[in-house]
Amino acid sequence: MDFKSFSERISKIKNLPLPGESAHFEMAPEMRIAELKAMAKRPAQYRRAGVMALFYPGSDGVTRLLFILRNSDSGVHSAQVAFPGGQYENADQDLQQTALRETEEEVGVPASQIQLIRALSQVYIPPSRFEVSPFIGLLPHTPEFRKQDSEVADLIEVPVQDVMRNSNLVRRRLTTSYAREITVPAFELEGHIVWGATAMMLNEVKSLLKEILLT
Repeated sequence: MDFKSFSERISKIKNLPLPGESAHFEMAPEMRIAELKAMAKRPAQYRRAGVMALFYPGSDGVTRLLFILRNSDSGVHSAQVAFPGGQYENADQDLQQTALRETEEEVGVPASQIQLIRALSQVYIPPSRFEVSPFIGLLPHTPEFRKQDSEVADLIEVPVQDVMRNSNLVRRRLTTSYAREITVPAFELEGHIVWGATAMMLNEVKSLLKEILLT
């Protein structure tokens, strides 16, 4: 979809109810659903994070959604596809500011240029004890990205129509830092597998976009 049409429609999602867990669980590994349902409440010690689902026009005018490929390291989410974002810091006013600040740090898009459309449903990630608050943001021009090499291995720019295609929904068998040989639902986008918490959040984005783009 061309960005002009997309940007004219995106504000309509402000008035839509959030699907929340119903969208999250469609793309959650079975073990994650069991973990979340078994939890009466968050553990006493957990961390908060803010991430950004950033839409913008590519050089061809087509609407794109940005993901990052995290560097390979010893972390729980090493080498995984994610939205730009990161951990809340005490200097942040709120998690919205966290998402904007971290997006600027990781991919070089100035926070002042991003229009916040709305907050989405929070996702709790048991392996890393993070509660993640996602936000939808809109950038009105084609960005000149500058990735943070210490955190980001690559930038993945996905046309929005690829996110909407059900043919890009797959199931894959993976080994992670905390589980071996698990079968997970995922999005296959630009040759990358998007799964776990990012897929859960992305599915809520997709559910909202279906309401405004396909009607």
